[in-house]
Amino acid sequence: MKTFLIVIGILVAFAVAIALYVSGVYNKLVDRSQAVDAQWAQVQNVYQRRADLVPNLVATVSGAANFEKSTLTEVTNARASVGKVQINSSGAPTDAAQLAEFDRAQGQLSSALSRLLVVSENYPSLKATANFQDLQAQLEGTENRISVERGRFNELARDYNAAIKRVPAAFFAGLFGFKEKAYFTATPGAERPPAVEFGDFSKPAPAKP
Repeated sequence: MKTFLIVIGILVAFAVAIALYVSGVYNKLVDRSQAVDAQWAQVQNVYQRRADLVPNLVATVSGAANFEKSTLTEVTNARASVGKVQINSSGAPTDAAQLAEFDRAQGQLSSALSRLLVVSENYPSLKATANFQDLQAQLEGTENRISVERGRFNELARDYNAAIKRVPAAFFAGLFGFKEKAYFTATPGAERPPAVEFGDFSKPAPAKP
């Protein structure tokens, strides 16, 4: 009887040790998953900040005489396209195709805004206004912030994805519902904000027919 109790005690202790070990693995995965989700929320925040700047920027620029309407239309349409992309709102996306669509829409808005700033160089009176200067500075600062937050998101997503594939977590991740997170697959150099290269506007623009 005594031996039986000892065996039972050993089995119980072993089971408790296993439970504690699995709990530790689970908690670490939860922490990593929450970190990725929190960073995804930060990425969305900086993108939203940029989107919120666009209406004021367009309104300011459209007040300039003879400003190129096609450039403003491109920016407005690109911002609208960003709003149409539906993506996971409860946490970091796990669908790579969905994130790629989101990234394409945001990239189109980045390009449109860069072109708007380039064209604005041809309007000295517009560039001299305090409101435009402030909006331009905020936009450039936001682009830099986007680059930083995207890079941080990719780091956390890759760490999490690696963690759920490593032994022993790999044995429990699927059982506990931990799925791989998608991340931005940028081309080399894309982690930097788009460069705004100004053309030579010293020569007068050709007269319109």
